[in-house]
Amino acid sequence: MLLCALALSACQPGESQVLGTLEWDRVTLPAPVAEKIVRMDVREGQQVVAGAPLMQLELTRTQSQLAVVQAQAQQSREALSELEAGPRSEEIAQARAQLSAAQAQAADAGAYYARLQPLGRQRLVAAADVDRARAAAGNAQAQVRAAQSALLELERGTRSEQVAQGRSAVAAAEAQALAQSVSLEKLNVVAPRAGRVDSLPYKLGDQAPVGSPLAILLVGDAPYARVYVPEPMRVNVRVGQMARVFVDGREAAFDGRVRMIRSEPSFTPYYALSGRDAERLSYLAEITLDKADADLPAGMPVRVEFAATADGK
Repeated sequence: MLLCALALSACQPGESQVLGTLEWDRVTLPAPVAEKIVRMDVREGQQVVAGAPLMQLELTRTQSQLAVVQAQAQQSREALSELEAGPRSEEIAQARAQLSAAQAQAADAGAYYARLQPLGRQRLVAAADVDRARAAAGNAQAQVRAAQSALLELERGTRSEQVAQGRSAVAAAEAQALAQSVSLEKLNVVAPRAGRVDSLPYKLGDQAPVGSPLAILLVGDAPYARVYVPEPMRVNVRVGQMARVFVDGREAAFDGRVRMIRSEPSFTPYYALSGRDAERLSYLAEITLDKADADLPAGMPVRVEFAATADGK
């Protein structure tokens, strides 16, 4: 019994040791649109450089949408050019001709009304005829004023506010075309950083929903240990503190440094505990390995020993 107890105690981690797993920084590439995967360029576990193609999604729909917004942008640019050029000389000549015709009609209507006035006073024509002639003369004069205003508008050219609106419409259309062009580029999925392909959740021919991970990369120069620090040890663990990391399957330890430790517990909330139950709290910490093999796999069990701090703890 004594020998068994000694053996079990030897297997227990020491008070200054914590347990966890070996991890790499992960980069997830989500699906920008719900399109079918038409080409796969890598396999899981493959090393890739930054910018290397990973896969391609169906381009037809996005290319058509890009063509539509590009045509709309071109239409807006042509409309702006028309506003900046102002009215054509033929339009001004047409407006002058319409003014001349309106003036001639007004002169004719005025003359007819002038001839009917004395006849109306002598009661040789009906009063209604005189009234209709007066109304026709007034309407003809109004047509002359409208034609004069139309000619003046053309002669003064396009208003500056209209040109400004045209420029804003061009800017909006070009921005939409640029956004659609970026969406089209995202259909060619490339590696944002150098690393190793950890997972390809979807295969050739699959259609992933928007936002679903198309590829997961393991990136970085070295892995890190993700461990859970018990509450009694939390006060003695600080960012920048040196540590020794023992990876399961490797005899030699790796030197590391604490890069992060959470201030909130990962398990039972502190307000639900009191007294000795507080020892059940754990705090997530990450220890970067200074020198480690690039082929160390993620998920391996690790054991971490923290070095003493400046105050000797």
